[in-house]
Amino acid sequence: MSARRLTVVQTLPALDSGGVERGTLEIARALVEAGHRSIVVSRGGRLVERLEAEGSEHVALPVDRKSPMALLQVRRFRRLVAALAPDVVHARSRLPAWIAWFALRGMPTAARPAFVTSVHGLYSVSAWSAIMTRGDLVEVVSETARRYVLDSYPACPPERLRVIYRGVDEAEFPWDYRPDADWLARWESECPQLGGRRVLTLPGRISRLKGHEAFIRLIGRLRGAGTPVHGLIVGGAERGKERYLAELRSRVREAGLVADISFTGLRGDIREIFSRSDLVLSLSEKPESFGRTALEALALGVPVVGWARGGVGEILAELFPAGEVAPGDEEALCARVRSLLAEPQRPVRRDGRFSRAAMCAQTLELYREVAG
Repeated sequence: MSARRLTVVQTLPALDSGGVERGTLEIARALVEAGHRSIVVSRGGRLVERLEAEGSEHVALPVDRKSPMALLQVRRFRRLVAALAPDVVHARSRLPAWIAWFALRGMPTAARPAFVTSVHGLYSVSAWSAIMTRGDLVEVVSETARRYVLDSYPACPPERLRVIYRGVDEAEFPWDYRPDADWLARWESECPQLGGRRVLTLPGRISRLKGHEAFIRLIGRLRGAGTPVHGLIVGGAERGKERYLAELRSRVREAGLVADISFTGLRGDIREIFSRSDLVLSLSEKPESFGRTALEALALGVPVVGWARGGVGEILAELFPAGEVAPGDEEALCARVRSLLAEPQRPVRRDGRFSRAAMCAQTLELYREVAG
């Protein structure tokens, strides 16, 4: 436990699902376990119950509404900060960051907490996104994210940046994990089409940037080459993305792949699905700042094949170089997948660097540094 008990406010749009949300809960839990006071400000969502059960507090504010009305939250946020007297306010998304920044600017210097921001994504370069580089310290989730900030926002001093990789809980995603018999029985009942086939899984929300179309073409190439595979598209369509999901289903039908590709929708058992996959794919059309799902699969010992760029490229270079493919080269992708199915290889088992424990320890050290 630190000699000084800190009060830390994290703020983000909502607590529903996603990597930023999971990271917020992980840091909140680490703060509580270390004896600090943890508060999260968001619109709310299904993860609030879990957050509070783990010892943190939640304050509901509509910090997710992208309209001029959002500025009305600045005064409410300032009053909240004055009442809570936190040592650190940590903004994890752009709109909450602007609200927090304006709120803190209106406070007396002596009463103003430290301001931390996190660059979780490679946002479009703009004055709107620049707020994520204005923290007293700026957490970046990979070397890719650090280079993005330095190249795109030269006004941000390099010494403010702290690289803290996202981490996987090795107890939640243990090496060589095997699902229990009940889950296996349900899975075989739900997915009889997988019998006798090698399983390729593409995880991620339904979005034009996640590489679903390249995945569909890959399954078509493999079937054409006589390789018995079945593709799983694991992820839900958020509001406004239903039309794209329908478009993907139509592409599958037009390609004659209805018997070869399944859409599972949003699942809460991704660990189990990964463990039953021969390969996991990461095919985002743009570089990602990190790539949590790739890391989760690799932590289980499941090989990942993906474009060698961005945060996913960093992870593959460290843990599974055999899975790297030149970005956009779909012929090479098909050849690499066929090679790994014919002669399977295992990822490197490396403790520490990409663990949740390391991420939490480094983040709490960042809070102590900036609060000091």
